[in-house]
Amino acid sequence: MKSAPTSLDRLRAEIEHRNPAQPEFHQAVREVLETLAPVLEARPEYAEPGLVERLVEPERQIIFRVPWQDDHGRVHVNRGFRVEFNSALGPYKGGLRFHPSVNLGIIKFLGFEQVFKNALTGLGIGGGKGGSDFDPRGRSDAEVMRFCQSFMTELHRHIGEHTDVPAGDIGVGGREIGYLFGQYRRITNRWEAGVLTGKGAGWGGSLIRPEATGYGNVLFAEAMLRERGEDLEGQTVVVSGSGNVAIHAVRKLAALGANPVTCSDSGGYVVDEKGIDVELLQQIKEVERGRVSDYAQRRGASARFVPVERGRVWEVPADVALPSATQNELGEDDAATLVRNGVKAVSEGANMPTTPQAVRLLQQAGVAFGPGKAANAGGVAVSALEMAQNASRTAWPAERVERELARIMTDIHTTCAQTAERYGAPGDYVTGANIAGFERVADAMLAQGVV
Repeated sequence: MKSAPTSLDRLRAEIEHRNPAQPEFHQAVREVLETLAPVLEARPEYAEPGLVERLVEPERQIIFRVPWQDDHGRVHVNRGFRVEFNSALGPYKGGLRFHPSVNLGIIKFLGFEQVFKNALTGLGIGGGKGGSDFDPRGRSDAEVMRFCQSFMTELHRHIGEHTDVPAGDIGVGGREIGYLFGQYRRITNRWEAGVLTGKGAGWGGSLIRPEATGYGNVLFAEAMLRERGEDLEGQTVVVSGSGNVAIHAVRKLAALGANPVTCSDSGGYVVDEKGIDVELLQQIKEVERGRVSDYAQRRGASARFVPVERGRVWEVPADVALPSATQNELGEDDAATLVRNGVKAVSEGANMPTTPQAVRLLQQAGVAFGPGKAANAGGVAVSALEMAQNASRTAWPAERVERELARIMTDIHTTCAQTAERYGAPGDYVTGANIAGFERVADAMLAQGVV
């Protein structure tokens, strides 16, 4: 006999009806709602003022046209987005993504995840996300500059250090942040360092910010292993992606004695038996803007490239896996392969890179699973530390920032583990992260009234 739908079931159906053709947003909301029933039962005050209904609806959704000229004088028109999801804990905070796959549903999913991620850091930041379907790959610096200037010409009226503080994400690195900041300064006639994070260290940025997401994910993975009496030393690790997060995850893994043996991009993946040479990878991807296939050619006999049509990075046997590329890159079949090969822990470096079916399979197999809203919170944590440095017009030494990052990631792990235990789901970091983040945001929303 089928059970009657609960209020959360009805809310989920309403969300899917009101937000059609946004599967990633539906997926992100569903994952959170599925864990909230015990919280609403234990604390009925959360259910009364339509709190959950308000939490899943963005406070503001902004869509705008971005016209720009390429080097040949041709005019292109892209679409820009900023979803300001929740500001109960502080100004909206979240990255900008420039990628052809960007649409409103993607930005809403990322913004919703960001609300919980930012809450878990314990810092005073709300959640938001933005971006465009512009593809910076293959574009000259001048073309990227013109696009960023056009994008900021509209975005500037919606952001500010006390309102909304964007940062980088896929396709938006130091180059793009520089062009965006320059245009903001030009339009507003203000040196408002706190309006963007991920800036250059010489003009208001924080040391360790480029490394923070990758470093933080590795620290979270190690914390999960320590719960089981192990650490990363000597462990073989598969890492997907070859962008900022993956590169610095590889760097931190090697520093902690692990052996990261893979990296990937849209063309395929590389296996390097000696361990990924992070300096070579960084030169190819961040300086030359090349492909991982170039890495294999230049690395020598220890490395081989596997094209995307011939295999997946998750087929490489490993003790730990760090999906660090993009959403839904690790599916159920991939999870089954990882389990067969003896994986002990999976920690998400990207946002929602593991499908719900894969998450369930990993958890059922006893694999420690770190969800992105907890495991990859290091980037936004150091962004908030950058905001603190900007507010006091100081620059902290790298050692202090890295020490703060380690403390925050340890606190997030402890919070998730203790919350899961408190609600009868020991070892379930998904439940722990969702509930802990929800409680922090919900308490602030209750205190501030129906707004």
